[in-house]
Parts: sequence; C-alpha cells; structure tokens
Amino acid sequence: MSESTTDHPTTHEVSAEIARSWLLVAATRPEDFDAAERSRADQIILDVEDAVDPRLKPGARDAVVEWLSNGGSGWVRINDRASDFWSDDVDALAGLPGLRGVMLAKAEAAAHVSETFDRLKGVTPVIALVESALGIEEAVSIARARGAYRLAFGSGDYRRDTGASADDLAMAYPRSRLVIASRVGNLPGPIDGPTVGTSHPVLREQGDMAVSLGMTGKLCLDIEQLPIINEVISPTRSDVAWARDFLEDFEARGRVIRDGSDLPRLGRAQKIDKLARAFGVEPA
Repeated sequence: MSESTTDHPTTHEVSAEIARSWLLVAATRPEDFDAAERSRADQIILDVEDAVDPRLKPGARDAVVEWLSNGGSGWVRINDRASDFWSDDVDALAGLPGLRGVMLAKAEAAAHVSETFDRLKGVTPVIALVESALGIEEAVSIARARGAYRLAFGSGDYRRDTGASADDLAMAYPRSRLVIASRVGNLPGPIDGPTVGTSHPVLREQGDMAVSLGMTGKLCLDIEQLPIINEVISPTRSDVAWARDFLEDFEARGRVIRDGSDLPRLGRAQKIDKLARAFGVEPA
C-alpha cells in the first residue's frame, strides 16, 4: 500500500449522533473522497455497496482502506450480511484509524447488526440501513441490537420490495416505524433516504416531511444538496429565539414549574438550544 501525501482536512464538528446530512460517495471514485470530506456534509459515507459493480468491489474496497489508513476519516456503507462481500468488507475495515463507523445495507434482523459489530472488534458503531418490508417489521429488534447506533431508511429498495410509490402518504408508515423503533431502542432519530436531484423546492419539501415525522438526518447524493438539507433539518432562527427566551425566563423565575405545559416546553427548548449550538444557528 502506497503512502499518501494528501493533507486531509480536520474532522467535522457535528457529531454523528445528531448529524443532518450524510453524503454518499461511490468508492470507485477515490478522487472525490477529499472533496467530500471538505464539503458541508456533517458526515460522509464511502459506498462499497449499491454504487459499485460486483466486479469492481475488491478494488473499490482497497481504495477505501488506503484512504482511511492515510488520514481520511468517514463512514463506509458495506454489503449486506447475506452477501458474498460482507465478510471481506468487515475484515478489511476492522481497526482502521479513519473508520468512524459502518452503514450495514439491507439490515433485516438484529443478528445482522450484532454480528457486524462483533466482527469489527466491538468498537465500531453500526448504522442499520433498513430497505425492505421485513426490515421495517423487524425495526424494533434491529434498533435494540448490540452495536446499533442509528437506523436509516433505504427508501428506493423499500419501494422496489413492496411496490409502494414515492408518495408521502405511502412513505409515512415505514418512516414512522423507524422513528418509533429508534425511540424504543434509545437511539437518535433515524436518517431518511435520499432525494434524487438538486431542486431546492423538492429538497425542502421532502426534508420538511421527514422532519415532521421525527427523522433527524438525510442521505445525500450530491454536494449541492447539503446546504438545503442542513438548513431544513436545523432549528429555525425563530425557534432558537423562542427557546433562548423561554430558558432565560425559566431561570429568572427560579426554575419553578407553573403548570402542566412547562415541562414539555422546557424539554423542547433545551433540545432546540442544544442543536442550535451544535449547528451554529443564531436566534432571529
């Protein structure tokens, strides 16, 4: 393996636990890895699964290993547990210094997550990408699996598996199922599937829909999508202003609970304030 002389940028400041934008980068294009890491993505995912032809997977995996071994830092979408490539994926990635975690494709059982976590020496977080009817129905057990870090929605494969349309109503059940499962499993909110194209109105509409259902991140296919997705999933400036005002008033009155609405509003204000500080959103 050759030694890289590339200067890699510093790591992103937004924690993967609350990351909004997850940029998928085809592992067959290692020339794009550095640009992705420098982008506005909260987290990047080098993709050795759907983005790579089966004949090219070994070479793509080698490119990812080299980059992560020489200063690069990111997540990797690996092949599903039932595939012929899963074992080689986890063995090649285990212990790499730049590996932040893996996204396990086509997760359909808790054992898929736990076996992946164990093969990665029990220290690498696993995002379970749920992409089928069976995966959606097993979402709670997947969320509770050892090593599970977050859930993500493989919306395209789910539609292919079920015959469902891309209509918001048709997608509301699987998205909500992942939100509920994440809460039951004590995980952060799930990551929504990607939107094709860079139309700002479409990105905003689909981002808003995902947020309204309780999702807190989104897979992205293009660097141009990142600013819109980050904005849509962040608290608004007016929400931040409300939260800061509420918290200041709460402190000023000695943290006294006045009625039954105070505790829910306090929880919402604290969450908004925490996210605003993490994302750098200032009040209006």
